[in-house]
Amino acid sequence: MSMHFSVLASGSSGNAFYIETEEHSFLVDAGLSCKKIGQLMELIDRDPAKLDGIFVTHEHSDHIKGLGVMARKYKLPVYANERTWKAMDGMLGEISTDQKFTFGMETVKSFGSLDVESFGVSHDAAEPMFYIFRMGDKKLVLITDTGYVSDRMKGIIEDADVYIFESNHDTELLRMGRYPWNVKRRILSDVGHVSNEDAALAMSEVVGDRTKRIYLAHLSKDNNMKDLARMSVAQTLASRGIEIGTQFELFDTDPAIPTELSAV
Repeated sequence: MSMHFSVLASGSSGNAFYIETEEHSFLVDAGLSCKKIGQLMELIDRDPAKLDGIFVTHEHSDHIKGLGVMARKYKLPVYANERTWKAMDGMLGEISTDQKFTFGMETVKSFGSLDVESFGVSHDAAEPMFYIFRMGDKKLVLITDTGYVSDRMKGIIEDADVYIFESNHDTELLRMGRYPWNVKRRILSDVGHVSNEDAALAMSEVVGDRTKRIYLAHLSKDNNMKDLARMSVAQTLASRGIEIGTQFELFDTDPAIPTELSAV
């Protein structure tokens, strides 16, 4: 038995991640319209009507835009921590009480052979958290929307087979770009988003012998480019003695095109 996954969409315009085992299938976040998420799932030959639930990371619109409609249309359980549920109050429309489940910070829930662990990140939301998926000896980590990666986070996420890792912006592009300074300051802060270089520095401390793939996620449309992110991450890792292609590969994600459905 194994996990399969696809980054359906990743970026400031909307985020959704799909993961399945032979027993269950889930989304993490639903930051696009219900219709668009259905179309993206069709591209990986999967049916949203067969989902078993949605895990929520935090209440920002690029992570929950389609959540209410998805939950109502497909009668899906939704999992979020208490503070996130409170923050989403009034943002989702009516969701039946029996579809609302609390997933506490730094706890584990099991769904058959799949263990899902939540962990906190540093972002300007009520109580943002991301997830680790484990099945047997396999481990997949999803971490975006954090201003920095603390030692505590590094200890939790170290030595995964696969990482979906935020690489949001190039610092110089952001500083020179068109955003107002208050927005730039927010992105650059400890509760904003990690840069390409800072992401790579964190990666250099958590990748392990079993790490095979890293997906660069949540790239800014205005302050980053796929080629630039890959180059910056590869150069920073090389400066730490880690060569891309020797131990693991780097992959892109996209705001409108899902990654190939892949096994962990």
